[in-house]
Amino acid sequence: MSDDATFDAGRLDELARRHLWMHFSRLGAYADRPIPIISGGEGCYVTDVNGKQYLDALSGLFTVQVGHGRRELGQAAARQAEQLEYFPIWTYAHPPAIGLAARLAELAPGDLNRVFFTSGGSEAVESAWKLARQYFRAIGQPGRYKVIARETAYHGTTLGALAITGVQSLREPFEPLTPGATHVTNTNRYRHPLAADDAAFLDAVTAPIEDAILREGADTVAAVFLEPVQNAGGCFVPPTGYFQRVREICDRHGVLLVSDEVICAFGRLGDWFGSQTYNYQPDMITMAKGLTSGYSPLGGVICSDRLAEPFLEPGASFLHGITFGGHPVSCAVALANLDIFEREHLLENVRTNAPGFRERIDGLLDIPIVGDVRGSGYFLGLELVRDQATAARFDRPEAEEVLRGFLAPRLFDAGLICRTDDRGDPVIQLSPPLIAGDAELDIIESILRTALTEAWEKFCA
Repeated sequence: MSDDATFDAGRLDELARRHLWMHFSRLGAYADRPIPIISGGEGCYVTDVNGKQYLDALSGLFTVQVGHGRRELGQAAARQAEQLEYFPIWTYAHPPAIGLAARLAELAPGDLNRVFFTSGGSEAVESAWKLARQYFRAIGQPGRYKVIARETAYHGTTLGALAITGVQSLREPFEPLTPGATHVTNTNRYRHPLAADDAAFLDAVTAPIEDAILREGADTVAAVFLEPVQNAGGCFVPPTGYFQRVREICDRHGVLLVSDEVICAFGRLGDWFGSQTYNYQPDMITMAKGLTSGYSPLGGVICSDRLAEPFLEPGASFLHGITFGGHPVSCAVALANLDIFEREHLLENVRTNAPGFRERIDGLLDIPIVGDVRGSGYFLGLELVRDQATAARFDRPEAEEVLRGFLAPRLFDAGLICRTDDRGDPVIQLSPPLIAGDAELDIIESILRTALTEAWEKFCA
């Protein structure tokens, strides 16, 4: 491709149609409309190849915590690439990986002191399941290989992570999957018959985890995988005491608790880790996304000292590795990213502004198409309904038309990037950069109000 074509919007669109296979995308949907091509970013905003600016209320994909265009992160990558562009951490180490592992151990709760790096989130979840399996084999419990996860929960796309994922429509095209995953009810309170009774609701969403462990055979279950706030389905938060109850269940049956924090870590909920927000101690944390704010690919598993012990024996080895896991450039970027967090007090910014963010989005409940608002910190979801008073659902064709046919293009045309998702009931998800303040939150509310009002008048009034 010539240099001139690099900056020609029409040519880029033509080449994208012919050669680029976009992820989770309906390629045929662009037959009669241009592909959105984002070419730049600054702060909370991105710009397309035609020069139009958009407020990125999704942080790319729950990822760009410190905002776009941070020159110091590019400089950190360049410095590291000039010194050591790549070397594996297979039997070797390098300073950026060592430094980042030590720093993460300081930030992580409890005895989570050992870090296994990957390239991204799906690999982190896959690695955690493999670690759980080999750990139990190493301590003389080889029958433990199964996992428990929640319905509608998304944990990744590799075959192991996909087996843990509880979104049936994503699983079906690739079955049979890795055996051993069982799914139980999630913590969606909206429409739940026991929603008004805190104690009864807590029992209703925790008892199935223990029931599943017993049904599968406690001596066959290795781990329970849970997100602090469940992404798919639209930001399901746990009831008070949920994770403490799950921790008790896991301890009672010798099962590991894995906190999948690919989205919820690094300030999304206002703390370094979502497990800190909800005050529970996992045996492993999976992470990615906000670790580098997306400036370079990196993920990992932070695990307890107990899980590492069998692998410290002479001749022992965790028989797993990834070529680009712990890449020196990515680790250098992550360290610089964490510096920004601390220097600019981003966790405090989220904690300060989160109540106002929630108040703005709760205010949209005066639009009858908005049935529920839920989430935590800078991670909120709105569920859309045909009738707010009865919580009546859209049927599948209606939801498709409301979400993909109308709201997705309408919000984008209005200059707002957010997520219109139908993994479950139709929802809009918001996940702005952690640097966002009143000005950005006001814009998010204003554009949403206009588009949702139009959707109500068009489809429901």
